[in-house]
Amino acid sequence: MELYEKNGNILYILNVLKKYTDADHILSISQLQEKIEEEYEQSIDPRTIRRNINLLKEKFGYDISTYNENKQGYYITNDPETDFEPGEIRAIIDTFSYSSFVEKNLAKGIIRKCKKLQNVYENEKIKNYKVFSPKGRTTNAEVIKNIEDISNSIMNKNKVKFEYWKFCIVGDKIKKEIVSEPTASPYAIIYDKQQFYMLAIKEGKQEFFHYRLDRIKNLRELPDKITIKKTDKDIQEYANSSVEVFSGNEVEIEANAHYYILEDVMEKFGENVTVRPIDKEHFNMKLKANPLGFRLWAMRNIDLVDVKGPESLVNELRKIIKDADKRYNM
Repeated sequence: MELYEKNGNILYILNVLKKYTDADHILSISQLQEKIEEEYEQSIDPRTIRRNINLLKEKFGYDISTYNENKQGYYITNDPETDFEPGEIRAIIDTFSYSSFVEKNLAKGIIRKCKKLQNVYENEKIKNYKVFSPKGRTTNAEVIKNIEDISNSIMNKNKVKFEYWKFCIVGDKIKKEIVSEPTASPYAIIYDKQQFYMLAIKEGKQEFFHYRLDRIKNLRELPDKITIKKTDKDIQEYANSSVEVFSGNEVEIEANAHYYILEDVMEKFGENVTVRPIDKEHFNMKLKANPLGFRLWAMRNIDLVDVKGPESLVNELRKIIKDADKRYNM
């Protein structure tokens, strides 16, 4: 047992440096001894601490400032190549706290792991941090596992089989029902509107489909190989053009819009859209996109968007507005 404890000296020292030191919190040799005693119930003499710190610096490349350099004591500096900055960890924590695609307890576990990546002083700043549950947060704890399994299947070029659920009306109640058990060829995982989707081609089809990862259950990789080849360009073009993440053919769309939503247009459609000014308040936009998805986007901005083409899309919008007008003016 004594041999194991002696061999652990370098890890005791490294962990204490990571947990309790930075440029604003410098520990002397005696303070390092005290922290090691508190954390690991091990007594290490000053010479051993200095020798192991030199080993960490020279052999393992850790950026550790020593007493000879700063005349105060010892502290470790984050490596920008391998260590997360406090702001980066906070961004990860916020993402999992407020995202609807990760089940609440799973989000809490990920946040606990993130906190272990930074020192006690940074964790003190977020000690009262709470995980909030946004409306519609998934209860499916398989999402992270689905990401791993789908990624492996894509790498192995193997098909997958899974159960896919949706909300259904059963009698007078709304229930989650398994609506299909497809076999599919996965090509990519994409992220849109706080949801992860698997981009795949369903068995017997040729076009892409989207499957929300939080609605996928019991996914398993099959030995069957993917036979339909798709390039990165195919995937990128489809991801760029699939407004609202709806599958289907793209069409040429033209619309006029108010400058109020210009930023939303550029963030939503990016390089896919061509914009030209009309006057001081309006601009014209042209793009190729899925008409169903674009229709839903346009309806959300109905007071700010005037769709000009194609005629079929314009007629659909006219009918929707006309029917809504009838309902609200009875």
